[in-house]
Amino acid sequence: MNDVSNDESEAMNEAPATDTPATGAESPADRIAALEAALEAAKQESLYAMADTQNVRRRLEKELADARAYAATAIARDVLSVADNLARALDAMSAELREDEKVKSFITGVEATAKELESALRKHGIEKFDSLGEPLDPNRHQAMIEVPSADAEPGTIVQEMQAGYMIRDRLLRPALVGVARKPD
Repeated sequence: MNDVSNDESEAMNEAPATDTPATGAESPADRIAALEAALEAAKQESLYAMADTQNVRRRLEKELADARAYAATAIARDVLSVADNLARALDAMSAELREDEKVKSFITGVEATAKELESALRKHGIEKFDSLGEPLDPNRHQAMIEVPSADAEPGTIVQEMQAGYMIRDRLLRPALVGVARKPD
């Protein structure tokens, strides 16, 4: 009775050597033990391969999710200068100029543009963060100057030269800040 398929006969031929001397005639128990050992080794290799495949799949899924979440990073950095310029333009408008009827509609348009830009950035997970009054965090702030201050603790941000932005949970651009130090 020869019910052994070609694959099984090849596996039998490739079965690991046993501790018994090669006499040309293996006992059935030795042959079964060798086949069971080969089967166990094949199962382990299969489990390792499946685990490795699952790890690769998870890593690729994470990379894909990150690519989708942070795809806007490059263009967002470029657009932030536009937001900065709009904010500077609005900050430069004096209260007297804001009341002038000839300029009022222009200022309203600039404000609407700034709000629309901020809304578009927020829609893509990009938000400005506040720095004034916060302790200096080198992961979010870039200290540009030290400002002598008796009112603020040393290391506290007392001036913001350029706003900082986050894209979701990552820093997009650090805030450029002035930090308090003890007066001379």
